[in-house]
Amino acid sequence: MRYIAAPWRADYVRRGLTTKRCIFCQALKSGDDQAAAVVWRGRHNFILLNRFPYTPGHLLISPKRHLADFAKARPAERNELAELLQRALRVLGRAYGPQGFNAGMNLGASAGAGVTGHYHLHIVPRWTGDSNFMPLVGGARVFIEDLDTTYQKLRPLFDEERRRRSR
Repeated sequence: MRYIAAPWRADYVRRGLTTKRCIFCQALKSGDDQAAAVVWRGRHNFILLNRFPYTPGHLLISPKRHLADFAKARPAERNELAELLQRALRVLGRAYGPQGFNAGMNLGASAGAGVTGHYHLHIVPRWTGDSNFMPLVGGARVFIEDLDTTYQKLRPLFDEERRRRSR
């Protein structure tokens, strides 16, 4: 088996091991959605940008309730998460035109969860050939936009989804 190094993840892993507060609960309590990178607040869940994205538009859907075990999620939380996944796929499709998506959860530290106390679903837009040599050779990741630009691109599309939903 061949292993590939991912040195750009070192800061994320180190920070995750020392963080005492839940990043999801902090984002939810924030009075400033843009500063917290929150693009959607639902009744039971919310959507925010991943601050350490694999690709531009990498989103996280998290329950409002602090809960580690997805198996203990209430039906309303699970149902809304599925609806928000659909909404996020529509918005990301319009904003970026990806050729595919990865969507999934890392539940527990051994499964790769950076935040183990609060489950969350990752949605990662993907394009053929979106992985390149820079992280391996140069120790850096190259992105087409910063998080503020991503927020400014996605938030209006989520707001438009909200207006459509309320009609």
